[in-house]
Amino acid sequence: MSEPVHIAAIDAGSNAVRLSVARAYSALDIEPLHTERYPLRLGEGVFVRPRFSEEITKKAAKAFQHFREVLDEFGVTRYRAVATSATREARNRKAFVRRIKWKSGIRLEVINATEESRLGREAVLAAMGPEAPLRCIVDLGGGSLEVSILREHAIEQAAQLPVGTVRLMTMLDLRGVIHPAETEQVRRYVRALLESKLTPRPNLGESLAVALGGNAETLANVAPGPRQHGLQTVELSLLRERLPDILRRDVRERMKSYAVRRDRADVMGVAAITLLTLGRYLNVRTFAIPAVGVREGLLQEIAREAFSRTEPHRYNAAARQLLVGTRSFARRLGYEQQHAEHVRELSIQLFDQLQAVHHMQAHSRVLLEASALLHDTGHMISHRGHHKHGEYLALNGDIPGLEGRDRAVVAALVRYHNRKSEPGGHHPAYSALEGGCGQTHRQKACRDSKNCRGARPLASAAGDEDSRFVSERRGGIASARAGRCRGGSERCQSQRGAV
Repeated sequence: MSEPVHIAAIDAGSNAVRLSVARAYSALDIEPLHTERYPLRLGEGVFVRPRFSEEITKKAAKAFQHFREVLDEFGVTRYRAVATSATREARNRKAFVRRIKWKSGIRLEVINATEESRLGREAVLAAMGPEAPLRCIVDLGGGSLEVSILREHAIEQAAQLPVGTVRLMTMLDLRGVIHPAETEQVRRYVRALLESKLTPRPNLGESLAVALGGNAETLANVAPGPRQHGLQTVELSLLRERLPDILRRDVRERMKSYAVRRDRADVMGVAAITLLTLGRYLNVRTFAIPAVGVREGLLQEIAREAFSRTEPHRYNAAARQLLVGTRSFARRLGYEQQHAEHVRELSIQLFDQLQAVHHMQAHSRVLLEASALLHDTGHMISHRGHHKHGEYLALNGDIPGLEGRDRAVVAALVRYHNRKSEPGGHHPAYSALEGGCGQTHRQKACRDSKNCRGARPLASAAGDEDSRFVSERRGGIASARAGRCRGGSERCQSQRGAV
């Protein structure tokens, strides 16, 4: 089984620099370990005079030196650090990037607006799943406002507008109380750019729209709406009612009234005006807040690259969501991760090598993986009859992406993973496969259970080490042989198992 990899992502934005450290168990399973936000406002000066000052450069070098220490502390072996709007516009950005590399050893990559938007979009789609009817993604940052109109998760319209909160605050000198004339100035500026860059005008109505970034997350606490698809929302009608109270307060009063940091309090008024103007232009009433962004998109890509060779099978979005949800559920139950992953790998090796025998589709392979990950979870309840307890947990547990007959198939595989139970019509999971295409699903469960049964003793024989096996057919009978080699010796231990 592949060892977990410690990975990290750094996002040097216009309002702050953020770090996320995670442990990746596979290309699909990423466990957050640590996050930090360094209060360095790269965009405060650069949007007026397009150069980083020496003071900002020194503070940035200090921030990245600290992040280097954190990466070393967690044993991070793969990372990606990116800089966005403010650094893109700084004329001395090359010297800035060189200073960061010299002081911290971290390679900072300046990405364009298209790449920034793509990373955020990938994070949202992974968080919400393939079935979410997502129509719009908005990312309101310190330097820019990015809008993506989607149709079936593909971009239909896109615009990147220079109306980030830090940019507007510094250019228009809106550092405290915002008066009605200044409010109207911001509205007109945002509206004019929308009309020039996002045409024809989208009419989203009741469609699902999400907003990314700390500004949107703050406003969702100020004007919370009903949850959508399990996500917190910002209710624009409520935000409009509360806007005068936000604008009439100075920075210190906002900090006290809304329990926010200074570097959020000074831009939240501009953020509220911008979001309300955008909502009216798009004709939306609420924005859902998935609480993900560029860093999450980076972590997903790093994990995929780290495990691409060990996991050559291509998963679609639904399969990724199912396996991530399954691992998360199994982890909550305290499963033996190394053994479960080893059984999973051997199971899919059997599945792939015997494809010419069973002719099962790729989706069955994913269900087999899920059942292999869950096969021993019943031990949490009792060692005796753990296969029955595992069936119950698979049928009733909170496993995102596992629904309907697929859940019954996985639960049946968990019950039949050993030889203590044979399929029976009185078993809950197996009986749930009756009716309609039930016979087909029952056959699928029986065939997949043989793969899981075959993998489990082979895993025990080879141990939870680096092992492989080959399948062969003789006289219409399929069998598999697992083996491992110790200390570089040419002699290998092996065991055969019927499949």
